[in-house]
Amino acid sequence: MTELYRNARVFTADESAPWAEAFVVDAGRLTHVGTNASAHEAAGSTAEVIDLGGRLVLPGFIDAHTHVMMLGEALGKVALTDARSLSEIQERLSAARAADPGVQRILGRGWLFDSLPGAPTAAMIDEAVSDVPVYLDANDYHSCWVNRAALKELGIGRDTPDPLGGRIGRDSQGEPDGMLYETAAQQFVWPFLGEVTSDADRDAAVERSLAAYLAAGVTGAVDMALGELDLAAFRRAAERRGGKLPLRIVAHWFIHNTGDEAENLAQVERAVLLAREVNTEWLRVAGIKLALDGVIDACTAAMNRPYADGSQAGPIWSPEQLGPVVAAADAAGLQVALHAIGDHASDIALDALEHAAAVNGPRHRRHRIEHLEYTSPETPARMARLGVTASMQPVHADPAIYGNWVAMLGDDRPDRSFAWPEYVAAGALLAFSTDAPTAPYDALQNMFVAATRKSALDPSYPPNNPHFARPLAEAIGHATRDAAASVMEEDRRGRLVAGLAADFAVLDADPFVHGEESLLNARVLRTVVAGRTEYLA
Repeated sequence: MTELYRNARVFTADESAPWAEAFVVDAGRLTHVGTNASAHEAAGSTAEVIDLGGRLVLPGFIDAHTHVMMLGEALGKVALTDARSLSEIQERLSAARAADPGVQRILGRGWLFDSLPGAPTAAMIDEAVSDVPVYLDANDYHSCWVNRAALKELGIGRDTPDPLGGRIGRDSQGEPDGMLYETAAQQFVWPFLGEVTSDADRDAAVERSLAAYLAAGVTGAVDMALGELDLAAFRRAAERRGGKLPLRIVAHWFIHNTGDEAENLAQVERAVLLAREVNTEWLRVAGIKLALDGVIDACTAAMNRPYADGSQAGPIWSPEQLGPVVAAADAAGLQVALHAIGDHASDIALDALEHAAAVNGPRHRRHRIEHLEYTSPETPARMARLGVTASMQPVHADPAIYGNWVAMLGDDRPDRSFAWPEYVAAGALLAFSTDAPTAPYDALQNMFVAATRKSALDPSYPPNNPHFARPLAEAIGHATRDAAASVMEEDRRGRLVAGLAADFAVLDADPFVHGEESLLNARVLRTVVAGRTEYLA
């Protein structure tokens, strides 16, 4: 059935023709985009007509860096981001325990380091809940705060060694204190909770995530930590729908640093195999992802200068460990995504990508660096020269989330944080995303922060480096058109132009007319993927 959507304000994200009034959809694709009159003529007399009443239509948002399974799981956990004191956190944990007397363990997420009076400890949680294990993911998901029952359940004691690239927090007597940093969380907590989580619970998490994204106008996601359990759950979700998903998922296989080159390369081979096997319009493995450092809030991001307390975290992957993995993935045609928040991490990421290009020779490649929250001044130009995508998350610059930076760094480095214009000026591809659940998944909130550098969470905070804000049209382009390009699908989706996928969202407000502040209360009325209405308010 041909459909004519008319009487709208259509932002196409196509730089040659950014605005239209109407468009025609047939067999999941846009066949015409233009004026009401031209679209009516192109649609023909038998088309179904949908009058949008002057509403704003945007290309479907593509969350270019997210964690689909983790988001769904997070939506089922105790929310702690807006609990801005230890007592508030403890009250929520006590309430969760009282609400379910038979619960086996309590899972929470989103707490911020600056909500606490000091370093987090197991004893703080035990004051609220001590009889069952409690696992609390930090807002950045790079640390996990647990109570004594959880430490016992995980088998972590005084003699447990720190894993490569991570740290078990310890008190003055050397006993575990309840904090698990970086790979200590990834290698102890994540596998254990994966084992005790049923397929039914994982399936429910996937469905929560898909539903949340569709209600937010998101039509595609790039999953940046795919593992075996996630992949199986995504496949089951597609099977329940006859082989399709309600939105498109492109995934990067997560590579753990085992410290052994052969084992690391074996993980790359697994990704190569999956890239051949998992390659549909709805679910595709595009490459690998490696985390080179941690986060600034926990002083685990790899920086070229020390933190305010004198500490200086090293990278999770040394250059000698990283080089062979990146070169092997590049040679196999995989996209490489490298998590790098600190300037030292992004420097060694680019060194590895330059080495791979030199070893493997010229070809079309589009690797990416994730986050780039603080980088060396020459980084944008190096990335543009290599054709490396800058994958960045405006919502991470939300002043309410970013507030701990000045205290952690203690110098002028925050003045160049999240410097999006530098990448545009250098000519690098800039793709916007949310990194949910480390930050809110709401695409419109993300655009608000991108266009204003103000907080979408707490308006009392002053803007963060407001001179780095991007015009709204540009910001939306980075979250749609350029997000599609980041996975090499710019010729398939991401813009509202004839020949591309009919992936779009209809809003109840128009921030181009009423200002960026209207994004905070705007609602998505309809989300369409491949011509199918997947969400209707």
